[in-house]
Amino acid sequence: MTTTATTVTSPIKLLQEPENALVDIPAGDWRFDLRENGYAVIKGVIPLERALGYQREARQWLKSFGNDELDYENPETWVAKNLPVQSSINTFSSYAIAHEKFMWDARMELGVIDAFAKIWGTDELLASFDSLNITFPNRKDMPRKGAWQHVDQSPLRRGMHCVQGIISLSEAGPEDGGLVVYPGSHRLVDEYFETETDPSTWTSKDLYWFDQAKLEWFEKRGVRPHKVCAEIGDLIVWDSRTIHYGSEPTEASNTIRTVIYAALSPAKLASTETLERKAEVFGKYGGTTHWPHDNVVIRNYWAKLPDGSRDPRDREAPLQLPEMSDRLLKLAGVKPY
Repeated sequence: MTTTATTVTSPIKLLQEPENALVDIPAGDWRFDLRENGYAVIKGVIPLERALGYQREARQWLKSFGNDELDYENPETWVAKNLPVQSSINTFSSYAIAHEKFMWDARMELGVIDAFAKIWGTDELLASFDSLNITFPNRKDMPRKGAWQHVDQSPLRRGMHCVQGIISLSEAGPEDGGLVVYPGSHRLVDEYFETETDPSTWTSKDLYWFDQAKLEWFEKRGVRPHKVCAEIGDLIVWDSRTIHYGSEPTEASNTIRTVIYAALSPAKLASTETLERKAEVFGKYGGTTHWPHDNVVIRNYWAKLPDGSRDPRDREAPLQLPEMSDRLLKLAGVKPY
């Protein structure tokens, strides 16, 4: 049932938007796209040869589990028995993947850091300990799961609190798997929450799902889904209030999607408690959510098989540790700026 709640009163406390640099940006600048549309594609953030190098390392990592049968040229081998455990659709989050050297090298690319510095107006940033996504098109052992539209920000937050990112290590064309956004939805979610939901049901969890009935409210206001296209070495960024989901490849695609999720946000936004938790997770080579400065949960990071048991191939440390440089330790939240 639709509720009307145009104003929100105590005891609900709304968290206001932190400072950012998305003001007085002229049209033609990618930051204008991020502000107005809720997403942007930043071209050539990583030089092509280095991006292809990260792609090779990611795919070598996938074969490092003794998967001799996995052949990138043979679609018949793109099946679960030849792959490590995936935590969600085509995403690898366990096995200490978040802290493999190639993952940190990609996050620390100057173009990646510069992009987020331009969003937030500071280079004193924290990085998310995020996942690797390798999507094989037209897998024979997986049914299509359809869309799963959501935002990664609680109704209790107002304004832009987090900007997510995808480092593209493969082509992302119209038929390939990849990010689908609802441009402009970030500017409407507050109105939706306040007029179409009951504020007493809001939680601090930074996740809200939209089924088709809920999406119709946005569609009546001209909001439509858009498949984001990108090239190797591009960086896709989007406001966490923007409705989005990861689409699967169509039958016309033959591209093995390879991307690294990476988000950076100002270190000053993290509480002392969050930084302590983040340092503990880092010490265990664990992963986090898309949020760099919040939503850090200390949990069991085991790779679990379908029966709930721990994958005997699981790892408590990366195959190749990154260099623990001053810059990395600051991005990890272990060392203060």
